[in-house]
Amino acid sequence: MQGATMGTLVSGTSQKNLFAGEDFPLDPTPWELAAEADQLAAQVVFNKPLDVPFSYLVPDPLRDMLVPGQRVRVPFGRGNRPTVGFCVGVGPVPQTQRALKTIESVLDREPLLSPMMLELTRWIADRYLCSWGQVLDTVVPAGVKKNSGTRVVQVFELTEAGRARLESKEKLPAKQQAVMDALRGATRPMRGEDLAEAAGCGTAPIDGVRKKGWIRVLRERSAVAEPEQLEVETQSDLKLNSDQLRALQAVVSTLRKGEHKTFLLHGVTGSGKTEVYIQAIREIVSYGRQAIVLVPEISLTPQTIRRFRSRFPSVAVLHSHLSDAERHWQWQQIARGEVQVVVGARSAVFAPTPHLGLIIIDEEHETSFKQDTAPRYHAREVARQRAMMEKIPLVLGSATPTLESWARVQRKQDELISLPKRVESRPLPPVIIIDVRNDIRCSRGAAIGRALENAIRQALSQKGQVILFLNLRGYSPTVWCRTCGEGVKCPHCDITLTWHKDRNIALCHSCDYEHPTLMACPKCGAAGLRYLGIGTQKLEAEVRATFPEARVVRMDSDSMKRPGSHDEALEQFRHGEVDILLGTQMIAKGLDFPNVTLVGVVNADTMLHQPDLRASERTFQLISQVAGRTGRGERGGRVLVQSCCPTDPSIQKAAQHDYRGFVQNEMKHRHEVQAPPFRVFTRIIVRGPKEDDVREFALQMARVMKEAIAQMSLKAVEKAAATAAANPPAEPPRRGTLTIASPKPQAPPSEEVRLLGPAPCPVAKLKDHYRYHFQLSAATLEPIQQLWHEVAPLFPKSEEIEYVVDVDPINMR
Repeated sequence: MQGATMGTLVSGTSQKNLFAGEDFPLDPTPWELAAEADQLAAQVVFNKPLDVPFSYLVPDPLRDMLVPGQRVRVPFGRGNRPTVGFCVGVGPVPQTQRALKTIESVLDREPLLSPMMLELTRWIADRYLCSWGQVLDTVVPAGVKKNSGTRVVQVFELTEAGRARLESKEKLPAKQQAVMDALRGATRPMRGEDLAEAAGCGTAPIDGVRKKGWIRVLRERSAVAEPEQLEVETQSDLKLNSDQLRALQAVVSTLRKGEHKTFLLHGVTGSGKTEVYIQAIREIVSYGRQAIVLVPEISLTPQTIRRFRSRFPSVAVLHSHLSDAERHWQWQQIARGEVQVVVGARSAVFAPTPHLGLIIIDEEHETSFKQDTAPRYHAREVARQRAMMEKIPLVLGSATPTLESWARVQRKQDELISLPKRVESRPLPPVIIIDVRNDIRCSRGAAIGRALENAIRQALSQKGQVILFLNLRGYSPTVWCRTCGEGVKCPHCDITLTWHKDRNIALCHSCDYEHPTLMACPKCGAAGLRYLGIGTQKLEAEVRATFPEARVVRMDSDSMKRPGSHDEALEQFRHGEVDILLGTQMIAKGLDFPNVTLVGVVNADTMLHQPDLRASERTFQLISQVAGRTGRGERGGRVLVQSCCPTDPSIQKAAQHDYRGFVQNEMKHRHEVQAPPFRVFTRIIVRGPKEDDVREFALQMARVMKEAIAQMSLKAVEKAAATAAANPPAEPPRRGTLTIASPKPQAPPSEEVRLLGPAPCPVAKLKDHYRYHFQLSAATLEPIQQLWHEVAPLFPKSEEIEYVVDVDPINMR
């Protein structure tokens, strides 16, 4: 495909020899050489898995319009299909053997991406082993590309003839002269109503000069009214304690030096990390600069938004629930420098801030900062690279930082700032682990054991509020056939169906396949299916039955689908209109309710036994984060954690609020198994509709990679041997000294790449595609990148089978 698209005009063009009937090259004439030298070529990339830019001629009418960062429409491929791509460079025509195709049109009046953002997207493509065009297409929101929420309006500007007329100083009718003078003083084309107002005239004088050819009409898009904003009251900054002041001073000092540094702000839940963020932002806003604050999508609650809008007059919020028109409006405001603070989820790291001064990532341990579709970037690493390029600080905040971030602190790559105490020296809540293996209620299928039930009654009797956490949606997570002895699975995925009692269906949480209530097993036809396990719907039913006088609200992705329902539920809880709030992860983070005196973790084991090397880490983080929702007021609070594995180290350490102890144990384990943060992982997933074909394709890929790894190891050994030969020992060993024979030169550990697999994925079938995966690991990413670029062109080709590359994978299912 590349050869069909690329090419250039060669100087020695082939001409027909009319006498001999042959082609032979003729020397170019001077005017041909001059014309060639004056041509420009644009480098264009596409949203396709193609590694290199394609060259296109820039026609004369577009030469003054085209700059890198704009989109263009070009003919692509053998059929010259009109295709949209991004211009990433403009320069001399390259010397190739094919005639270049010509750009058809430029789609954007202004570049959508700055030179710095183009450089950042190039880095993302290199690091995450995907194409530059795929990254660019992801970075620019669909609403921006479609100009959503805009209308086409007419604008006017002077023509060359009009400028010449003004220079001649010939008299014009007063109204027409006023029109011409208004346009001469304008910095950009003017809308008709603005021009009429500036010239103090109606439409007739404007039409008059237009008909004379002195001004021309253009069409441009104008944004509609801004989206509705939350109304908030302005608040003053809070007084910081000594730990917060020390943290703020460390960040501000780096800000004032105008240099890059990454800070890991490790603060217990309720230690006031957000106030440190806000006052650091206050500093950079005073310089006329902007800040980006990334928070997990699930934590992007109205409460979080109000915190920032109550302190800063201009805050843009970017999240997945924005319409295309709203996202486009926010993008324009940010790009014009009219926004002080950008608060958003993962993709907000690409906000087009022209005066960026600080990037903050709150809850940096959250897995939602990793994108699970191409390009599979991690917002933390992209933010780190952007901060380095902009020479600004990056602040990573968490009560439970990832082991990767902690390792960077230990290696002195990042600086640690600690907030070890809660604000106003409030104590951390006591965490009690409840062993439910012998609980009578739980053994009968109940969600709430005796101890938790008694604690809830006590909290309600004292007019306190309760939060119950369960990270499983639906009523029963498993539909079980006693005859088959296994769960009923989705026909399209290797996943058991979940029963949703409110809709009376069995639902697949991966592909959304649904089946009416099953009366018999689809596999064996036996009746008497059982619904096993406890989801949030069953928990809600049990809570309402056990505590009939309590006001209960459930928050999960099923119950919070209506626009505004999330904010409405939290406001009811804030004002004491709800006694028990139960739900999934959306209640685990970012909530601050002083009247919560009890938090119950209904099942702490849901993530503990997943086939994932980070299962223990995630269990620790989740319990710690949920526990942080209580004890934030004068009344204090406590946490009850129900578990069938009460002695597990991650649960024990979370109950003790002992992050450093957990890290020490987990780091030791990771080092023993050579897992991140001591090795870099890259996962390759092969998927297709036929399992045998997918398996064979994966085996062929593995064979290609094994051969390349062997070649890389051999080269590394030869290089090590050559280095040793060029640098002999300074002194030979003395006579009589015991000497040990040197081993054969080995590849340096940093250059060693290990291949594991292929094997079926833990979820072997997903959305009608069978899945195999294998894993590459190395001490650093560079050898993996080198290997991939060598082997990717050698992989087998198939129209039905595809593979995806995931650098630093988070989701291992």
